[in-house]
Amino acid sequence: MTASPSPPLDSRDLPDGRTELGLASNGEQPQLRADAARNRARLLEAAAGLVAVGGVANLTMEAVAAAAKVGKGTVFRRFGDRFGLLQALLAHREEQFQAAFMAGPPPLGPDAPAMERLCAFGPAVIRHEHAHDDLYVAARTDAARNYTVPAHRLRLTHVAMLLRQTGAGGDTELLAQSLLSYLDPALVHHLLTRSGMPLERLEAGWYDLVARLTAGAQTP
Repeated sequence: MTASPSPPLDSRDLPDGRTELGLASNGEQPQLRADAARNRARLLEAAAGLVAVGGVANLTMEAVAAAAKVGKGTVFRRFGDRFGLLQALLAHREEQFQAAFMAGPPPLGPDAPAMERLCAFGPAVIRHEHAHDDLYVAARTDAARNYTVPAHRLRLTHVAMLLRQTGAGGDTELLAQSLLSYLDPALVHHLLTRSGMPLERLEAGWYDLVARLTAGAQTP
């Protein structure tokens, strides 16, 4: 059975031709009551404490329940499974990064030309995810869900938008998927830790890939 396509992220066309995107967290959380929001925050605080002490390997639904002094069922009801818990932990860090590339200063933010923003995006992602690589790698164990979480769809929409603004030809959505594959947290983690590549080499590779995909493009 073919999976239903993910709904498009909220976007608005601006008068100057740019597209404004809405922030998207790693989990689509409904509006919570005040007490439910407090309980969720308490569970996430307990989870963050476990990760800080023993790394992501120390994070289990049972351990979070014990640390927060609640029943295990409470953790499962709130997050569904360990993948959902990891996504929730990432949400705050991801929202901070989203704010940087959607509303922050140039060259990452909207006041810079599209080509400069696209060139800056890759190194920013690499350094951001490297700083939190244990969480990002652990949260990408479910291949079927990696590409449907709102945070990934926002990055895809953003990169495809920048490609269009540079005047790149071809299928910009597929080109954007190719660029994001270069930034896969597991790949970056492998290249940095197992292969011993410096960050600067990965960043140079991103610049080269962008240049090849946008060769001959003329920014409107």
